[in-house]
Amino acid sequence: MTDEGMSKKEWLCNIILTVLGIACFPINPLVLSGLVDPGFIREAYMIGWFVWGIGMVLVMAPIVMFPRRGGVDKGSSFVHTTKLVDTGIYGVVRHPQYLGGILSLFLTSTLWYPHWMIIIMGIAGSVAIYMGTIEEDRRLVDKFGPEYERYMERVPRMNLLAGIARKLGRGG
Repeated sequence: MTDEGMSKKEWLCNIILTVLGIACFPINPLVLSGLVDPGFIREAYMIGWFVWGIGMVLVMAPIVMFPRRGGVDKGSSFVHTTKLVDTGIYGVVRHPQYLGGILSLFLTSTLWYPHWMIIIMGIAGSVAIYMGTIEEDRRLVDKFGPEYERYMERVPRMNLLAGIARKLGRGG
């Protein structure tokens, strides 16, 4: 474990995600520096803005919802929840912030900058984030126990469409 309580594996994964996140950030340093000369597909670019907007809303979800519904002590960071939040977007997907990161960083970058290098980095970053959700589920089972296990059975990890379909199938 490192000084901050992260394992070496988690620390390395965070470094890789940071590098990929910077390389695939929508204001892309590889493109701005001229190292990558992507094509431009107007329709994909426009869809990219829509995807980016959805992703950013999902990224902000816990910052708004956890202090309100997660039993966060006044003055504490939103990450210090004491109650499981399973309503709102958390009733649709378990990890909206991770999904938002994939959408706003990696998918948006591939839509805005359609280049093989950006696409490969986007896939790698998306896989790394997805793997992080698996570890996050383990931590949350440890924290919330059987309540979180039941939540995992009801709500998909990151599949927004399946989550919406399930929610609509249960009558909202």
